[in-house]
Amino acid sequence: MKFIVNTNQLLNRLQSISGTIVSKPVIPILDHFLFDIKDSKLTIHGTDLETSMSTSLEVQSDEDVRIAVPSKMCMDTLKALPNQPVTFTVQEDKSSIEIKSEFGRYKLIGQNADDFPKIPDTTSENSFTMAAGVLSSSIAQTIFASGNDELRLSLTGVYVQLYKDNAVFVATDANRLVKVERKDVKPGVETNFILPKKALNLLKANLPQDDTETKVDFNESNAFFTFGDISLICRLIDERYPDYRAVIPTENPNKLTLSRQDFLNSVKRISIFGNRTTNQINIKITGSELTIYAEDLDMSNEAVERLGCDYSGEDMEIGFNSKLLIEMLQNISTPNIVIELSTPSRAGIILPSQNADDEELLMLIMPMMIASNS
Repeated sequence: MKFIVNTNQLLNRLQSISGTIVSKPVIPILDHFLFDIKDSKLTIHGTDLETSMSTSLEVQSDEDVRIAVPSKMCMDTLKALPNQPVTFTVQEDKSSIEIKSEFGRYKLIGQNADDFPKIPDTTSENSFTMAAGVLSSSIAQTIFASGNDELRLSLTGVYVQLYKDNAVFVATDANRLVKVERKDVKPGVETNFILPKKALNLLKANLPQDDTETKVDFNESNAFFTFGDISLICRLIDERYPDYRAVIPTENPNKLTLSRQDFLNSVKRISIFGNRTTNQINIKITGSELTIYAEDLDMSNEAVERLGCDYSGEDMEIGFNSKLLIEMLQNISTPNIVIELSTPSRAGIILPSQNADDEELLMLIMPMMIASNS
């Protein structure tokens, strides 16, 4: 049983789904790719039992065959070879694979394909399509704000709310929140689910930044994404997402408009002098002047800068975590931003000065208490 394939083409496909492979799996076969050849088409599967990915390419083959191939050894071999056709020969008992190049032969020990975990069936009653670039952007704008605390599992993913004519993506770690509404997505159904972080990072790494059609299917336990020659299946997080709307202040009479880049650069500089444990910086607004300052009382470090701004509201002083604030500002693309505030003890809202036609972005950051001697 033989098949011939180009080294670069095969390596590219393997690399695109290799993120599903874990280095020390609970089941030995999980560090293998499943090679499934049918009618001269090679379909490759990788899984960690939570997330599965598949891709395919055309090969020259004399018959159909299925075998599990050790992922690292196979990829390392292909990386070490220049671009050329190579012949894979699968032994009759499917216990080993021999790779033949123009330089020589390389034997790998395989595993029985029947022992490879079954990939969930993609058939579902609920499906819709969206542009790959839209999905990629929605993931990138939210995933950084998701949590890492396994005790609050619901917060470790991105919450997706589907409506007939739009979709909403939400992420929070309880200290900040990001909400993106996409009006150019038409799911045609109303439901919600939580997508896990690993699957989202794999999607972000593989989705093209264009209008490539991406099919999204889902049922009660899994979500399925198909684009180009790649498909990804992930188990949904089976938790209830908190009511995030309750923490978004609705009345914010104090509005601050300023340059996003100037503010970001200032926060980066000031944060160098702040407390390394709390990462706190303080913002004081008086009239049209914004003062940003930080101090580390233990080390006697301090810094202060002033920026011009357009402000309507009462004079105010509020503290924020600079590390979180910097990450949020880096994920807004507009030249100017609007910061809406109510009181120093309530969350601040950060908005782009102007949303894109089909997108509404809202970011929220919880305040930090300002020490009385500041």
